Amino acid sequence: MNSDVSSLVAAARSGRPRAVARLITLVEGASPQLREVMAALAPLTGNAYVVGLTGPPGVGKSTTTSALVTAYRRQGKRVGVLAVDPSSPFSGGALLGDRVRMSDHASDPGVYIRSMATRGHLGGLAWAAPQAIRVLDAAGCDVILVETVGVGQSEVEIAAQADTCAVLLAPGMGDGIQAAKAGILEIGDLYVVNKADRDGADATARELNHMLGLGEARGPGDWRPPIVRTVAARAQGIDEVVEALEKHRAWMEERGVLLHRRRARAAREVETIAVTALRERLADLHGDRRLRGLAEDVAAGRTDPYTAADVLTRALTEG
Repeated sequence: MNSDVSSLVAAARSGRPRAVARLITLVEGASPQLREVMAALAPLTGNAYVVGLTGPPGVGKSTTTSALVTAYRRQGKRVGVLAVDPSSPFSGGALLGDRVRMSDHASDPGVYIRSMATRGHLGGLAWAAPQAIRVLDAAGCDVILVETVGVGQSEVEIAAQADTCAVLLAPGMGDGIQAAKAGILEIGDLYVVNKADRDGADATARELNHMLGLGEARGPGDWRPPIVRTVAARAQGIDEVVEALEKHRAWMEERGVLLHRRRARAAREVETIAVTALRERLADLHGDRRLRGLAEDVAAGRTDPYTAADVLTRALTEG
């Protein structure tokens, strides 16, 4: 192993923020050292509990995340936060709104907060999020909170990246629950009605409970997502959220669900890396005589596009 990579991993493992930051920067920049870094991190991962926090814009995800950090720190746990922000239209970087709202934890050595830009990636997360989660896991975080950008019906990628997914809603969103029901209301292991001191909180909870009742049938022992009401700005209900998260974790561990989810997550990660590599090789073929020849055959009717694609696939996989 490269001595620089080895020392960087060792420093991150000991909790040095700059080393963790450098590793995540290598991830975001798709550094040539990334393969070596991930190989070094692999034996150190698999211990952190990954919690996804998602929901429409304005429900208080960042405030809730900050309150959860406080609650977990009271338990003596090291916490990592990946706050996914929309990309700046000028620099392409994260707008950093989430990180600003979590400034209370900036000086705590037991907390690492990283803002990541979506950079046009759909699904509510940044494309580098899975590898960044691995970095925080290897760095010794007990809990990793992954906060998505404000999402709607289709941005449900967090469900594939977290052990437990908490969906946040708030009263006063108009038809927000109806708009979300075909997407994020199908992925939650826990539902949080934040800003519960506002008018309409009871109605929001009732409607949410009704919609969950209309979902798939659950048998004895199956997990039924609880609904927790919070006022995150005053830390009200946050202990109940932590309790619900821990109950879900215990339920998953008891039934083997946690291991299944992590294996499925690893499979998706491997698949994504493999597909990305194939896309890069395919891009290298643009202008290649083989691709031009296949295109000419398809245009002339001498072959069909599926047969041509099969020929191209064999060329890519056989080198």
